Amino acid sequence: MTLFTTAYFPSISYMARFLAEDEPFVEVWETYHKQTYRNRCRVMTANGVESLSVPVVKVNGNHTMTKDVLVSPNAPWQHIHSRCLESAYKASPYFDHYYDYLRPVFENRFERLIDVNDAALQAVLKMLKVKKEIVHTTDYVREAENDLREAFSLKRQADSALFPAYYQVFSTKFPFAADLSVLDLVFNEGPEAVEYLKKL
Repeated sequence: MTLFTTAYFPSISYMARFLAEDEPFVEVWETYHKQTYRNRCRVMTANGVESLSVPVVKVNGNHTMTKDVLVSPNAPWQHIHSRCLESAYKASPYFDHYYDYLRPVFENRFERLIDVNDAALQAVLKMLKVKKEIVHTTDYVREAENDLREAFSLKRQADSALFPAYYQVFSTKFPFAADLSVLDLVFNEGPEAVEYLKKL
């Protein structure tokens, strides 16, 4: 068993490990941690790297389990995120080819964060043409053979040496940004994205 946290349009490093594992499980019984990839992703825009975050409601305060975290019902995050991605990646080589895969994430109504994230992960898997089941834990797992719940952190700077540079839309304006959301890789590299992830 390999344990992952839930993630919103996961980072490149997350996706590389997720695809490499035979039995990836998504931990949903943990106490929810704020300011993590659980409800946000990083993308390259005309203003540099920005975070897109899904506004959430912790129904039991700081004791809320990830499976119970709700999406804030009144915030127009779907419209904001879709417009941001379109603005950031419309000029990328593969945006028009892949964007329709994201429509369910931005057009369907979601109550829980994990449902948003599952839809986002399913969209990414379809874009990559990879068949992989998304399996949630059925109880809190204290120990696992491969515990990656703390492996992917917004607070740690990505080691650029570990991520070969690829074309990014605003490369003439900003240096290469490593380990962004996998969407950055897919929109810019298209079918080559899978090979990139396998080599990491």
